[in-house]
This record gives sequence, C-alpha cells and structure tokens, in this order.
Amino acid sequence: MANMSPKKNEMPVQAPDVRNKNFSEVALGYTEQQAIDEAKRCLSCKNKPCVSGCPVQINIPEFIAKVAEGDFKSAYEIIYRSSSLPAVCGRVCPQERQCESKCVRGIKGEPVAIGRLERFVADWHIKNSDEISKEPLNPEGKRVAVIGSGPSGLTCAGDLAKLGYNVTVFEALHVAGGVLVYGIPEFRLPKDIVKREIENLKKLGVKIITNAVIGKTLTVDELFEDGYEAVFIGSGAGLPRFMNIPGENLNGVYSANEFLTRTNLMKAYKEDSQTPIMKAKKVAVVGGGNVAMDAARCAMRLGADETYIVYRRSMDEMPARREEVEHAEEEGIVFLTLNNPVEIIGDENNFVAGMKCIKMELGEPDESGRRSPIEVQGSEYVLDVDAVIMSIGTSPNPLIRSTTEGLETDRRGCIITVDESGRTTKEGVYAGGDAVTGAATVILAMGAGKSAAKAIDEYLKSK
Repeated sequence: MANMSPKKNEMPVQAPDVRNKNFSEVALGYTEQQAIDEAKRCLSCKNKPCVSGCPVQINIPEFIAKVAEGDFKSAYEIIYRSSSLPAVCGRVCPQERQCESKCVRGIKGEPVAIGRLERFVADWHIKNSDEISKEPLNPEGKRVAVIGSGPSGLTCAGDLAKLGYNVTVFEALHVAGGVLVYGIPEFRLPKDIVKREIENLKKLGVKIITNAVIGKTLTVDELFEDGYEAVFIGSGAGLPRFMNIPGENLNGVYSANEFLTRTNLMKAYKEDSQTPIMKAKKVAVVGGGNVAMDAARCAMRLGADETYIVYRRSMDEMPARREEVEHAEEEGIVFLTLNNPVEIIGDENNFVAGMKCIKMELGEPDESGRRSPIEVQGSEYVLDVDAVIMSIGTSPNPLIRSTTEGLETDRRGCIITVDESGRTTKEGVYAGGDAVTGAATVILAMGAGKSAAKAIDEYLKSK
C-alpha cells in the first residue's frame, strides 16, 4: 500500500546542543521501518525522472521498490551496479538539487527521501554483508593508472575494475579517500565508512599506492613508460584561494583546506592528538559554500565560543546545501550575510585580533546569474575574532600540469577536457572531478569518473 504522506520521514539526528560539542555523526539514519515506510512513498513512475537527475544514473525506482519489499540486499546490488560509493553519496550528495528535485512526489509536498534511503541501504550492507558480487579479474587485463583517490578517481577505478582492467590508484597523501578524508568532517561522513568503501574496491582488485605524488615521485609520461595504457587524472583542487587583503599572513589565519585537513585527516579533534591546531575562542569563516559550513561547524566543536559565517551575498545566494546551513544555524553559528572582510587586524605578536568588514548590498546579476555584491560606503566595522578561516574556493595544484607536456589547462589551472568523456589534449590521458571543474561536488566528480571509465574502456578496446 503506497504511503501518501506529503512529508518525508524525518531523519533522526543528535540534538544540536549535544552534537555541537562532539564529532560523532549528526544524522543517525533511518530504522528499517522508517526506510520501508519512506520507500512506499515512491510512485514508481514509468519514465523515472529522478534518474535523469543522478550524475551516476542509479536506477532509483528499482532500488526503492526493493526497499519497500524489505529486500535490502537486492536494493544494494542495484545501487552498486551504478555507484561504487553508495554510503558516501547517501550522506554528502546535494540530493535536493539532483534526483529529489525531479521527483514527482515533490510537486505536491516533499519528494521521496532518495538520499536517506540510499544511505540506509548502504549502511545495512556494511552491517549485514561482507560479500561483494564481482566479476573475476582478467589477468591479461590492460593496465590503467588513476591519479588521486578522491571521488572521481575511486569511481573511475571501480568501474574499470568491474570491466576487468588492472587498475592502480596513486594517492599523494598517506591515506586513500581524497577530499572524503581530508575535507569532509567526521560528523558528516565517518571515516570508517570511507574506509569500508575503499576496502570494497580492493576486493574488486584495485591496487592503491599511497604517498605517491605524481609530478614528483613519477610523472604521467613515466606511467606510460611503466606499461600503463591509459591514465585518469582525478587529483582534485587542493590549492587554496585567498582574498589578498592586508593581514592575511597573520598567525591564526587559515585556509579552510589546511584547517579541515588538520582537523579531519590529522585527527586534531581527538583529545590526545599531536596535531597542532589553534583552539580559538571567536572564529570567523569567510565564504558560503559547504566547505565554509564544515569549517565553521568544526571550529565550534573544537571549542569556539562564537563562530561566524561572513558571506558577501544574502542567504538566498548561498551555495551550501540547505541542510548544512540549517544544521549550522541550529548549532548556534551566527550568519553575517551581506558582509565582506577588507582587512585582518593583528596584535603586537602578529596574532589575529579582529577583522574589519564592510557591509554589502546586492546589485544587478553577474554573468553567473547571482546578484553582484556592492560595498556600502562608510559602513566598515571591526568584528572581534581571534582566528579567521578563508573558505572562498580552491583551484587545482599546478604540479601535474607543470610536469606533463601536451596537457592543456585553462587560465584557472583546470585541465581542459575535450568532451563529456574526460578526454584531455594528451593521448591516452583522461581527467575528471575538481581537477577539471575547480571545486564542485562529490557526486559530479563521481559522474566524471564514471564517464571517463566508459571512454577509457572504448579507447583501449579500439587500440
């Protein structure tokens, strides 16, 4: 019997004033009963509009129908056919802008909670099953190198391994997972979950080599000399941007990348951690994306009394997921929208003592369609803070482009790809994810890894 409730089943969560002091996961996940009930809200539409909103093309109505029957094992197999990282996507995808935005149930009321159901199925699989259905590896399979073990690299590797290729992933850091381990905090994506997803890939035969900096340890050309027949570059966008305002070199000014890497990858949040990180009391995070929300929520959990998000446009233009913004507000983070820093003020020891901001108003839309912020003359004031985290975007690290001849990049340093397939200007080299687009979402990077795997398969078969 279909459940005609106009509203989704609420996601059980930790209470805001409890969770803002710990790093345990905020969202607790559906019970079996809630999942079955939610799945029954799906209308199983003939033309499956939700699938067109999914960058990795999961057969959504098919997996949801299995959940409604209580057959969670089959539901997992359906998802895993299309996605190598279901437990990750269920947690960090912006579903409201993708699959759920196309859901017919959403026309009158709320869409089906596709993301929450995906997370439920993936978590059920982790708890109840170790097996992973896989094709036998083809020992004669051609060798493909994947650079970077973030979402695009892992997806590309998983898809190629499922097709019988011998895949080796090269990761610069000491742990695989890319932005999933250094960027996204524990309370949004537990690292154990990432580890399990990577173990699943290893079961498919994917080899992962850590501490391998391509461009330093080995170049792309040397990978070809070593017998790899195609290379996928999924090296992400790890180079932070700054505003170039006075005072950005003071002690207590972080890039969001550094702050989150110390917190997440290097475990600064643990009581006995050896990782130095400033335990600031009043923190300003500059920016309005998901990374800014992550940084602000981490700063608060690390003991800040006051945490501000300083963003130059209004709440409506903020690029972060709605859920992230709501969680941050519930946790007591203060949003100073229509404000922009003009200078960071230091004390006599070169530590941050305040941030001078100017009020903004919105003018005409710019080329991206968002209204351009304009300074309100004479509205400067000083915000009392002792740490500032810059979260205004990142760009790709120049290492690969500067050591690879024939690989063209654009003015932002992003690798140029010829079409959807991720083909670059260098033969046999494909790229995807943030290294191509600049900082974007996990699922778009996965979609790019998926398209590239398909293109690499076609390329190697035609050779």
